[in-house]
Amino acid sequence: MRKILTPTILLVSFVSLFTDIASEMLYPIMPVYLRSIGFSVLLIGILEGIAEATAGFSKGYFGNMSDRISRRVPFVRWGYALSALSKPLMAAFAFPIWIFLVRTMDRLGKGVRTGARDAMLSDETVPEHKGKVFGFHRALDTVGAAIGPIGALIFLHFYPGQYKLLFILAFFPGIMAILLTLLLKEKRQGNNVKPKLTKAGFFSFTRYWKTAGKPYKLLVSALLVFTLLNSSDAFLLLAIKNRGLSDENMILIYIVYNLFYAMMALPLGILADKLGLHKILIAGLFLFSIVYILFGLAVSFWQFIFLFLGYAIYAAATEGISKALISNLAGKSETATAIGFYTGFASIFTMLASSLSGLIWYSLGPKAMFMVSGIGVAVVAVFLWTNKNLFVSGTDLASGVKAE
Repeated sequence: MRKILTPTILLVSFVSLFTDIASEMLYPIMPVYLRSIGFSVLLIGILEGIAEATAGFSKGYFGNMSDRISRRVPFVRWGYALSALSKPLMAAFAFPIWIFLVRTMDRLGKGVRTGARDAMLSDETVPEHKGKVFGFHRALDTVGAAIGPIGALIFLHFYPGQYKLLFILAFFPGIMAILLTLLLKEKRQGNNVKPKLTKAGFFSFTRYWKTAGKPYKLLVSALLVFTLLNSSDAFLLLAIKNRGLSDENMILIYIVYNLFYAMMALPLGILADKLGLHKILIAGLFLFSIVYILFGLAVSFWQFIFLFLGYAIYAAATEGISKALISNLAGKSETATAIGFYTGFASIFTMLASSLSGLIWYSLGPKAMFMVSGIGVAVVAVFLWTNKNLFVSGTDLASGVKAE
């Protein structure tokens, strides 16, 4: 395992950990802070929509740029730096335009780094170990997602309402992330790899779809349909509140979810390498379907705890593993573009999914929303299972091994 986790993989994973500590310190209080400075619910929705759209399209563009110039490190450094710097800037002024610019800066940072970072992880290993590598990275990332809210809860317990000071404190783990990126070194490319220095438009990454192989197209199409059926995690927390549970119980369940997610990410990555990435991914989607259907029926604290543990297993079985599988289905010189294309459109579909889920919740109730999502994702999982042989042959071809 020590040989599999190279210094670069360890550095990138710890950078993600510190960045998520900073981001998740602010996630629970962001809506409250925005309301405190005069933002309406509508304005908050517009702000988040613009921010997610920025992150979405920029993931594809900068992923493609990383492949074209055959470099990863600059995108990782600047991406994490932009997100870290946005934290204290958010508290500097309360003007709506300033808040829009800084929030967009944060999401732009995510867009700049995502494709290059995941391609860097892929470049550091071989197909038979990608489940472990992406699982380890996801585990540390999620540990940060658990530490952040815990830190925010402790701070606000002693300093209630001091939201601006919390934004400034969130900058310190961000500084650690920036410093760690300075230790990253560019992986030397082979002599036959030459940068493609031609100019490309902002949406040029979409051309990748024409040249991508059938396994990639099938997998990404299915995952995007899944994304459209997968509502924001905020709806899961809202379901808890809708059943009359307290804010403390809601936050506790969210922390337990992140901790269990972090615990399961690496073991499931190891299992995926042994059994097949596609098998664990499909199993994760089936589990999502079961959990979502039961969410519409749950009423007690312990039922929600049990379901969030199942939801954590689903997340650990899909988030990193889907990227690992995509990287196996893409050529090595196009990994960032392939991942950027998927994650970019996934961001847009996530935004649409939340709107669709909100409409169903409002019109038919929460039970109907969870049922529609659960049944729809079960159909996606069955579709992927019936085409599972394509992923095996596609992975073999991408890794240079002749498929049987």
